Amino acid sequence: MLSDLEIAQKAEIKPICEIAKKLNLNEDDLELYGKYKAKVNVEGLKGKEDAKVILVTAISPTPAGEGKSTTTIGLCDALNRTGRKSMVALREPSFGPVMGIKGGAAGGGYAQVIPMEDINLHFTGDFHAITTANNAIAAMIDNHIWQGNELGIDPTRVIWHRCLDMNDRALRNVVIGLGGHLQGTPREDHFDITVASEIMAVLCLSTSMEDFKERVSRIVVAYTYDRKPVTVADIKAVGAVAVIMKDALKPNLVQTLEHSPAFVHGGPFANIAHGCNSAIATKAAMKLADYVVTEAGFGADLGAEKFFDIKCRQIGIKPSCVVVVATIRALKMHGGVLKEDLNQENVDALMKGICNLEKHIENIKKFNLPYVVAINRFYSDTDAEIAALNKWALDNGHQVSLSEVFTKGGEGAIDLANKVVSQIDNNDGAKTFTYLYDVNDSIKSKITKICKEFYGAGSVEFTTQAKNQMATFKKNGWDNLPICMAKTQYSFSDNPKLLGRPEGFAMTIREFMPSIGAGFIVAITGDIMRMPGLPKEPAANNMDVVDGKIKGLF
Repeated sequence: MLSDLEIAQKAEIKPICEIAKKLNLNEDDLELYGKYKAKVNVEGLKGKEDAKVILVTAISPTPAGEGKSTTTIGLCDALNRTGRKSMVALREPSFGPVMGIKGGAAGGGYAQVIPMEDINLHFTGDFHAITTANNAIAAMIDNHIWQGNELGIDPTRVIWHRCLDMNDRALRNVVIGLGGHLQGTPREDHFDITVASEIMAVLCLSTSMEDFKERVSRIVVAYTYDRKPVTVADIKAVGAVAVIMKDALKPNLVQTLEHSPAFVHGGPFANIAHGCNSAIATKAAMKLADYVVTEAGFGADLGAEKFFDIKCRQIGIKPSCVVVVATIRALKMHGGVLKEDLNQENVDALMKGICNLEKHIENIKKFNLPYVVAINRFYSDTDAEIAALNKWALDNGHQVSLSEVFTKGGEGAIDLANKVVSQIDNNDGAKTFTYLYDVNDSIKSKITKICKEFYGAGSVEFTTQAKNQMATFKKNGWDNLPICMAKTQYSFSDNPKLLGRPEGFAMTIREFMPSIGAGFIVAITGDIMRMPGLPKEPAANNMDVVDGKIKGLF
């Protein structure tokens, strides 16, 4: 089979103005970035009844792969094939992982968004704008300290990190201001990858420029010598950030391989942040189509929970149905099979690992939402394994669909599309949707509920640092915000080696990070990496431009 890049490069691509016409948009609504991508002015999109929102999530990710973005795109194409007006709303890929090992986030096989090279590389410059805005704040903090420090900022308590959209472990911990008095005040600093910046999280939860500026003004960047928070508003950087981000707030319109309209906009981390595409893109899509297919990062324990409890709560949307993506390969891995043995038939391991899928389904039910399980088919899946999975679904009353979008595109998800629409028609989740916790509960209560009810923990422990921070946050009036759990994506627990469905484990909340602009509190468990490193053989080693065409991009 051709590589993802080869499939994308051979595909017919239509001018973006033609795609816009499907949404009843005209050229005056677009800001063109060449022939095949555009930003959309969404200010005037009002009046139409909101579309049905379908969230695509997944089991706990494994190196075997799940195919969440691929399923999201293929489902959108299938809905359009069956006469339903649908569009997809995805996150933008981060440049760092593209150069590293993870790859992009533009789908795969015959279920992709295109132009694939543009989307996975510089695209429309949104991430560059976020990087610049983030680092402008950092520069203004250090300039304020050097110019007399009127606010009394404690240089040892600056919590705002610089950022770069590249995997670079050497920048995780640095010292700045060296070289004498004129070079600034020496202090320890850190770099995060751009997608971990709070500017990214703010962008993706803002509903307008006015909302964006209000959120940016609240971002806490440091503390004074007497422990009072210092905000972006305090250092007078809100206007500059707004100027830098003016164009980046507008969603990007592209297309799938089957020419379905697609918004690809924003891309916050799914552990340190909420892992969803922008609110502006989602809400605009809801006015332009009848069905909007979107996704949330990692498994349902991180991505879906945050989509519901943070994004839906903050921007006032209610999903109609959930698709839980799994693969037989990944379920076998949760059942104890090593990656190198996944091509061998193993029904026993499949049935052992299915407990991970069961727990994610139970969690979706906590939000009173209907669901369909999409089994993303691989060539190595055997008839016996598929039969065992179907029997399990029938015995337990689960709607399951075998998805073949990777090899067949939208045609491979016709059954999935019909089952999703049937679920919505019979039990629209938008009428029954509820949250997991009351946002006005204490920080400790909200975290305990997430850990025990959603993850399956037996106990939740808080370090002394975390306890002190909870008291400070309550004093500062931050205790009534949603919780954004930062933990490993590989397990329900805070131990990435506990696969399947661990139960009764202890979760330790190590510390908190205030994301007051984004509007949530980050609870950190374990060691969460905010600046990845490159692997021994990075994907960048195999990239090149030959005869004007990009090679080796996956």
